Amino acid sequence: MNKREEQKEERRNKILEVSLNLFVEKGFAGTKISDISAAANMSAGLFFHYFESKEQVYKELVEMGLGGTQNSMQIQFDDPINFFECVTDWIFSSINLNRNVAKMFVLMANAQIDKGTPEHIREIALKVNNISESVKLIEKGQKSGSIRQGNPIELSIAFWCAIQGIATFVAINPDAPCPKAEWIVDILRA
Repeated sequence: MNKREEQKEERRNKILEVSLNLFVEKGFAGTKISDISAAANMSAGLFFHYFESKEQVYKELVEMGLGGTQNSMQIQFDDPINFFECVTDWIFSSINLNRNVAKMFVLMANAQIDKGTPEHIREIALKVNNISESVKLIEKGQKSGSIRQGNPIELSIAFWCAIQGIATFVAINPDAPCPKAEWIVDILRA
């Protein structure tokens, strides 16, 4: 990659980073292209060399969030409790390495519920369905004895909402540590 291509990639990444912050703080409707370009230290005209609209930026961020979620659900495991241990450790390690990961959790939740989210982008965000995808794993773990007995949907909700809550707290409080992954997995552990 030559110097010019590197500079283009850096600017594009800067736009995505500042947009993530602004969309988390102000929401989709409350964020203007002028906010994004000012935060990225560029003119609005230069912004349009990289993205045709703030909607395109938002869509790309939501697609990135969906991709991260899909990657986490592909973690291989021997027993369902191992999956939950690995995914929790992976998420918290990712947040500790890059606090924007926590902000991505907030962005994805907002994209699902914010009435200002364009419908086609909300549909992308709603493809995140960790709660329902985890139910069969929980049932399998209950049969093997590694996961506590109880309503699998309720257990999945408790687990994933704990992850979401921690990510949201860290996004708001960037100096806050993530708790030990095992504490969250204990929600499910038999």
